[in-house]
This record gives sequence, C-alpha cells and structure tokens, in this order.
Amino acid sequence: MSSDAHGAAVPQVPGLKHPYHLPDPSPWPIIGAIGGFLTVFGIILAAHFHNYAVLTAGGIVVLTTMFFWWREVVREARTPGAHSPVVRLGLRYGMALFISSEVMFFVGFFWAYFNFLLFPETQGNGQTVWPPSTVHTFDPFHLPLLNTMILLLSGCTVTFAHHALLEGNKKVLVNCLGLTILLGMAFTTCQAIEYSHAPFAFTGGIYPSVFFLATGFHGFHVIVGTLFLIVCWFRARADQFTPDRHFGFEAAAWYWHFVDVVWLFLFVCIYWYGAGAIAPE
Repeated sequence: MSSDAHGAAVPQVPGLKHPYHLPDPSPWPIIGAIGGFLTVFGIILAAHFHNYAVLTAGGIVVLTTMFFWWREVVREARTPGAHSPVVRLGLRYGMALFISSEVMFFVGFFWAYFNFLLFPETQGNGQTVWPPSTVHTFDPFHLPLLNTMILLLSGCTVTFAHHALLEGNKKVLVNCLGLTILLGMAFTTCQAIEYSHAPFAFTGGIYPSVFFLATGFHGFHVIVGTLFLIVCWFRARADQFTPDRHFGFEAAAWYWHFVDVVWLFLFVCIYWYGAGAIAPE
C-alpha cells in the first residue's frame, strides 16, 4: 500500500511500486483513428458522389472499436487495484477534457451558422437574408420541440439513475437507465422522421449544409451516448457498479448531459431563432 496526494491509502496491483495503471499495448487507438478517418471521408463521398461504401466501412470499424475497446476498459476497471484513486482522478480529468474538445467541435458549427446569420451577404448567392428566401425551415414547435422534451426528460431519468446508484437501489438504477435508453432511441427515431420530411437537401446550399452537419453530428453523438448507456445498463444488471466505484456510469451521464445541452443550443439558435418561412405540411 502507498498513499495518494491526500495521504489516503492506495491499493496497488501486486508487483507495482506506484499507484498508476499502465494499460497493456492495444491496437484499438490506431484502429479507431482509421475508422474515424474513413467515416469523415465517407461523409464527403456520400455528400458529393452518393457513394456510401466508405462511410459504411468507417461506421463498422468505429462500432467494432467501441465494442472491443470498451470491453478491455471494463475488464481493466474490474482488475483489483488497477483503478486507484489517482487513476480515477486522471480518468475524470480525461473525460472533462474530452467533453471540452467536443464543445469546441460544435462551436465550429455554431460559428459558421452565426457568421451567415449576422452577415447574410457573405453567402455569395445574391441573398441578403438568413435563412435564404428560397429555403423553407422546420416548424420549431413541431418535431423539434418534441425532441427537446424527450432529451430533457432523458436528462432527468439518467440523474435519477445516478442517485439510485449512490443509494444502492439497483432496481431504480436499472429501470431509470433503461428508460433513458428508450428515450434516446425515441429521439433518434424522431430525428430520422424529421430528416425524411426535410424540405431541403444537404447539397441545397449553405443553410442546408450547416443545418445537417450540426444536427446530424449531434444525432451521431446521441447514438454513441445511447450505446454508452446500454453498456452501463448491462454492467448495472451485473452489479459492476458500487456507490463508491462507478466512474463508467458517471462518464456516460456527463456525456449525456453534454448532448442535452448542445441540443438546447441547436433548438434555440437554429430551429427557433433562425426560423424562416415554415415549410408547408
């Protein structure tokens, strides 16, 4: 046993003389990077040439990486002494920095959107209004509002699940996590329905491109967050979380709240404040 920065005893893996965990060599970081590249490159091919092969391959590689890498992380978390207090603190810092990078990712989309909203003449198509007069936007108080209510409710249910975990109530934890997952799936379904009735195409100009990129990447994050919560649901059923050791669930909850907040900005800025002529039903 050694002590952490606060003087608390730190259990160690037998044979180690420090409180830090050194992961075994893994192929998944490089495979995941390749999958991310294929996915982004595939989006470009799909948008410009309607070629979905690379995008499909990238999605498969990303999902495969998520499955096997998360499996390794779960096994690591269950290894006695591997996740000492110092390691868990580092994981929290890492997750916070990851979410910060995701925030900046969406800042780029909002920056592009507000650039054209505040200076519509920079569109370069003769339009001096935003959205362009040729674009009919969604009614913000139709499916977008329903999706907002769904995500806000899911934020409540995942918080209830967290409190149930802290109180050692497994039944409420599993039920609230399951409800959160169903709400995430409902959101994705509603967004797919919305896209199928979109009055504009991705290649229809600057507004459609910014709209689909911002809301589409958010939808992708909802899918990833839902998968994150599904993993947590199975782990909760297997009693792998305790009130004192549950960072995997905590990270999923942080990520889900981040997804909620991004959607609120999308709804207010793009659907409501940026609404133009509403598309006819």
